[in-house]
Amino acid sequence: MSATATAAEPATDTILSVNNIEVVYDHVILVLKGVSLTVPRGGIVAILGANGAGKTTTLKAISNLLHAERGEVTKGSILFDGEQVDHMSPSDLVRRGCIQVMEGRHCFGHLSIEENLMTGAFTRRDGKAAIRQDLEMIYELFPRLKQRRGSMAGYTSGGEQQMCAVGRAMMSRPKMILLDEPSMGLAPQVVDEIFEIVQKLNASQGVSFLVAEQNTAMALRYATFGYIMETGRIVMDGEASALRENEDVKEFYLGIAEGNKKSFRDVKSYKRRKRWLA
Repeated sequence: MSATATAAEPATDTILSVNNIEVVYDHVILVLKGVSLTVPRGGIVAILGANGAGKTTTLKAISNLLHAERGEVTKGSILFDGEQVDHMSPSDLVRRGCIQVMEGRHCFGHLSIEENLMTGAFTRRDGKAAIRQDLEMIYELFPRLKQRRGSMAGYTSGGEQQMCAVGRAMMSRPKMILLDEPSMGLAPQVVDEIFEIVQKLNASQGVSFLVAEQNTAMALRYATFGYIMETGRIVMDGEASALRENEDVKEFYLGIAEGNKKSFRDVKSYKRRKRWLA
């Protein structure tokens, strides 16, 4: 194998590389500090952490949606499919195969389920037949959407709207989907169904996923690798199986503690132990 081929090999294995980025809002508020992560091609990677940890900001930095909120990436770089993309428009990034499913689903409530799905194909230029074929594929993957195809999205359940949002993203023929808090506001059995669909799309369509999620136990069940965020920084990372068995992760993020349960008297000790995350 030539030296040139060896140097190019990592790009084929990694679809997303976020390198030491910092994000600032309103030119003064530092929100992300030195965040680095990678997503392997065809992988499912989770960003975990509490509300306000910086998970959503990280996804918006990747999908170039920060400018709408007066935020910007001030340091570092973001490479998608081997190309630096942090200065591209969101629509250009979608055309290159990276799309975000926003927190809270954000379906067009006054449009039908099928009309919502069709909006996902807006950037495509490969003809109506190909788009119709993909629509039928979405209906095979999401049978409930086929049943509700003529219903106004605003009158469907939260789970159906989340399925619609993922299906709409799939209609753009993405290489990778950034999925923000897919479990938010959904019943546990619906959350299971959503993550099963993510796993199915990953296996059958080869779509890579970067999932930002507070439900650490659920995310680590389906992801292969995880990053834990606190106060705008990556504080721990590892294989999902290793994170599930890590005693500190069990206590601080999964709510599982060995031995006796903690009381409020242990708060100082708890904070001292958590310095490993600093």
